[in-house]
Amino acid sequence: MLGKTANGLYWMFRYLERAENTSRLIETGQRIGLTRAERSDDEWKPVMKTAGVYQGYTQKYDSLDKQHAIDWMLRSKDNPSSVLCVIATARQNARLVRTAMTQEVWEAMNGCYMAVQKALAKPVSERDLPAVLGLIRQRTALVRGATHGTMLRNDMYDFARIGTFLERADATARILDVKYYVLLPSVFSVGSSIDNVQWETILRSVSARGGYRMVHGNVTKPRNIAQFLILDNRMPRSLSFCANKILSNLQYLALDYDSAPPSLAMANATVARLAQSDIDDIFDEGLHEYIQCCLKEFSALGQQIEIDFRFYE
Repeated sequence: MLGKTANGLYWMFRYLERAENTSRLIETGQRIGLTRAERSDDEWKPVMKTAGVYQGYTQKYDSLDKQHAIDWMLRSKDNPSSVLCVIATARQNARLVRTAMTQEVWEAMNGCYMAVQKALAKPVSERDLPAVLGLIRQRTALVRGATHGTMLRNDMYDFARIGTFLERADATARILDVKYYVLLPSVFSVGSSIDNVQWETILRSVSARGGYRMVHGNVTKPRNIAQFLILDNRMPRSLSFCANKILSNLQYLALDYDSAPPSLAMANATVARLAQSDIDDIFDEGLHEYIQCCLKEFSALGQQIEIDFRFYE
């Protein structure tokens, strides 16, 4: 029973985070289009690839169209990773483990589901898109806020947090990878004003613009931005911050269960690798290659956690 309850909370919060991160990716794609000299719907191909939904899109549509792409990511019932579908799945998981959460968390989750269902009942116009994306982020944040404010700090809380930060690390890595694939029209734009605007778009997409300026000032430098989003432990969406939070919650679980599962050693290794990383070395190695390595590492960690805590038994 423990495995099923842990699994339900873990995936409930992964799906909530995924909904928010999909909204952030859509906003990134929208802002990217505004920085390009030549507008093209092809810009949405790497955005959908980053979200892992492009293959499904091509099975339904013969050509790439911006409105169809946004609709596919936001509200298509044929796309199990659309915001509409993952919020519904998060609520279903919440129903299954309702006794493991507080009334406030359940009400916030239910309210999130109803608000998103209403907002995505019909295709979203370009004019209404910013407000709808903001609503998704606000409603998922309310569930997290209720969780922080009311849930007992026990093993169930730890599983909820691990799900959140695994999903968040994956999303930050993927948003950074968008830069590699789509933002630059050509290598000649590196270091140009358009390059700087596009890097600032990445900061905006993870709500990091204000924090970045507090640390690095108003000068937008690609290395500083990448360092901030990968290695800075103070930035709540950085890979390093997420890895440390996952490790912390796994350590609490190890104390609760009086055991040290393999996932704990894996999380320790991930934290150590990030702590030893240098941003200049990352750029020399290749940002894309480094990000791909991180994505595989977090994915393997998630799979090991599911095995260690018998989610499906």
